[in-house]
Amino acid sequence: MSPTSPSAQAPLLRGRLLAFAAILLAAVNLRTAVTSLTPLLDRLGELFAFGSTMTGVLGMLPTAAFAVFGLLTPWLTRRIGLERTALLAMGLATAGLLLRSSAGGVGMLLFGSVIALGGMGIGNVVVPPLVKRYFANRVGTLSTLYIAVLQAGTMLPALLAVPVADASNWRVSLGMWALLSLAAMLPWALLSRHAARTAPAQPTDAAPHPVGKVWRTPLGWGLALMFGMTSLITYSMFTWLPRLMVEAGATPAFGGVAVATFSAFGLVPSLIMPALAVRMRNPFPLVIFAFAMNLTAFAGLLYAPMAAPLLWATLLGLGPSTFPLALTLINLRTRTPAGSAALSGFMQGVGYSFACLGPVLFGWLHGRSGAWHLPFAFLTVCAVVLLTASWFACRPQQLEDHW
Repeated sequence: MSPTSPSAQAPLLRGRLLAFAAILLAAVNLRTAVTSLTPLLDRLGELFAFGSTMTGVLGMLPTAAFAVFGLLTPWLTRRIGLERTALLAMGLATAGLLLRSSAGGVGMLLFGSVIALGGMGIGNVVVPPLVKRYFANRVGTLSTLYIAVLQAGTMLPALLAVPVADASNWRVSLGMWALLSLAAMLPWALLSRHAARTAPAQPTDAAPHPVGKVWRTPLGWGLALMFGMTSLITYSMFTWLPRLMVEAGATPAFGGVAVATFSAFGLVPSLIMPALAVRMRNPFPLVIFAFAMNLTAFAGLLYAPMAAPLLWATLLGLGPSTFPLALTLINLRTRTPAGSAALSGFMQGVGYSFACLGPVLFGWLHGRSGAWHLPFAFLTVCAVVLLTASWFACRPQQLEDHW
């Protein structure tokens, strides 16, 4: 059975067990470099003598690396293929995590982070077209699984970072995740060898399959803004929700509980949205639901933060339902793995570029006004942009028809 044209009736794993394991192992590694570091930043700041500026730089690195490497990945996939690109992503993640855990100063900490996050940025983009290549008849099922695994790989390092550092040291806490990305390299190495052996011979004078410019399509910009505004709102709240809770009268520990609640309820849409999206011709009603959750949470946090703080955090966690929806639409709105790779790279590259600005602008507006009204007005505008862009992204269409 060809990976690019599986039988519509084929069981999920028949002939695809290795690809199934490889995709899920890649997915669990796509955020470990982010959330294993942030709980240790205060400790590392004291050790390496850096202050809030460097902390801000380290906080911005994930979205910046995801943006840059996201835009480069479609070029990589055309040059070396999807499987080898995934192998490269896991190799870079492993090398970067090991370099970072061996850092003797802030320079190596930064360098290792860039390498690891670069690998994860490549992985972000290459996983959706790999789902389309090997599981075109089970896009909803595989999207649900890999996005849920991605979310688990986001939460687990954050939960273990401090306890492991306390029990051993910070190097073990940061470096142990390299074992997971190293494990992911094995199935991708095997799939890369198999893909190289089974690839059809191409005449030397054959014209490559045409790939159009995604940035010239309303679908491309719709998905990029949908994904970008979702990420901007999410990263802004991850950064500033603890501070908001403390200023409202909560303890710092309760601020952490609010962030944990926000993160935990973000797993719910990952389990539901892909399955719903594949059953709907136009999933725009799902975006309206997410928009309503965001606005309700913003209003609660602004006007009555301590009246029901965990309710606001819960609604805030349901707001980014458009994150798994956007990842699922990459495959629902393309016909080929090449189209999926091009759309994934553009969506995530441009989207994460917007996300870089969120925490900075939110904090700047708070600093200028001394209150939270302007920051939440900014997020409300972003939510309206998200809703508008999603109208174009959700319409039934195929990217290749625009080329």
